[in-house]
Amino acid sequence: MTRRAILIVLDSVGIGAMPDAGDYGDEGSNTLGNIARAMGGLNIPNLLRLGLGNIAELPFTQAAENPLGCYGKMAEKSKGKDTTTGHWEMTGIISERAFPVFPQGFPEPFIQEFEKKIGRKVLGNEVASGTEIIQRLGKEHVRTGRPIVYTSADSVFQIAAHEEVISLAELMHICQTAREMLVGEMQVSRVIARPFLGTEDDYYRTSNRHDFSIKPTGKTLLDQIKENGMSVLAVGKINDIFAGCGITEHVSTIGNMDGVEKTLAYMKKDFKGLIMTNLVDFDMLYGHRNNVQSYADALANFDQRIPEILETMKEEDLLLITADHGCDPTTISTDHSREYVPLLVFGKRIKNGVDLGLRASFADIGATISEYLEIAPPQAGKSFMDSIRDDKEAR
Repeated sequence: MTRRAILIVLDSVGIGAMPDAGDYGDEGSNTLGNIARAMGGLNIPNLLRLGLGNIAELPFTQAAENPLGCYGKMAEKSKGKDTTTGHWEMTGIISERAFPVFPQGFPEPFIQEFEKKIGRKVLGNEVASGTEIIQRLGKEHVRTGRPIVYTSADSVFQIAAHEEVISLAELMHICQTAREMLVGEMQVSRVIARPFLGTEDDYYRTSNRHDFSIKPTGKTLLDQIKENGMSVLAVGKINDIFAGCGITEHVSTIGNMDGVEKTLAYMKKDFKGLIMTNLVDFDMLYGHRNNVQSYADALANFDQRIPEILETMKEEDLLLITADHGCDPTTISTDHSREYVPLLVFGKRIKNGVDLGLRASFADIGATISEYLEIAPPQAGKSFMDSIRDDKEAR
């Protein structure tokens, strides 16, 4: 029996504010619900068929009478609302302390030491939108060769540089230097290389982004699968999020549809273990830019690929679709939001239409996958495998 789990993370596709959202400045955030309201509905028939509309009310959409999948929503038990924290929790790590943020920019002594180590002065050192700051400081960067440093409400140290001014190799070295320096009280979750191209007034970010994450603070589901001799195939920025730990093979992506294509390619291979995919466009291109229309379009585009994903599944495959946080494009904020995330589960040998309710932690996903793959559970999470297991013939 060759059991495989396919975990697809729709980056930032939250489904309603958590009770403590106000502590994060996110009261009223509801990524899916507010987009549906703003657009007069969503063109996502396949997600609705799996049970998305049965999880919570989505304005102008209709819940499925007989959902094809099992459905529920999950609360984040960790402190924080960032990509790293969310993905780690899915694999069994609960973060008791949020990663540090720097709303006033990074301390001047740190910046001075950083400049000394990289041999260049920097521009920026402020909270900013990545697309806005390269338009504002891009010309000065091209003139001086100074990399642009910025952060956000999330725990990130971001470095933007024009690829024709600072080579990709040098930018990666600069980011690695920052990663090595950001320790202790300054240990941000990610250092992000943000290369861009273009000319004045028309600078644009390229797909050569790279995340330098800290290593997970404990053993994850990925480590346990790998240690049991199975495959962990990472699609998109999963390899970066886990700093390569527990991953046996990985592939980068250029956009959501490329991520789906590469997930399908892995599904067509013979292996036992896990495919873990992150589809980042929802967050990076539309959530942070408050682009409601394009976010809705991206949801529709992913929805159109679901039949192909389901058709490619083998009899023993278990598909899980979820998110890592919210990023409501209808609010004033351009940052992540503290939200519940949807949970959709489908397999040819599991029950359909099961309401999984409100799960206490994202870690329930990892616990369920570990039980399905018949390995020891991660350090956190409660499996819902007993609720969905169906010993009848595949449908």
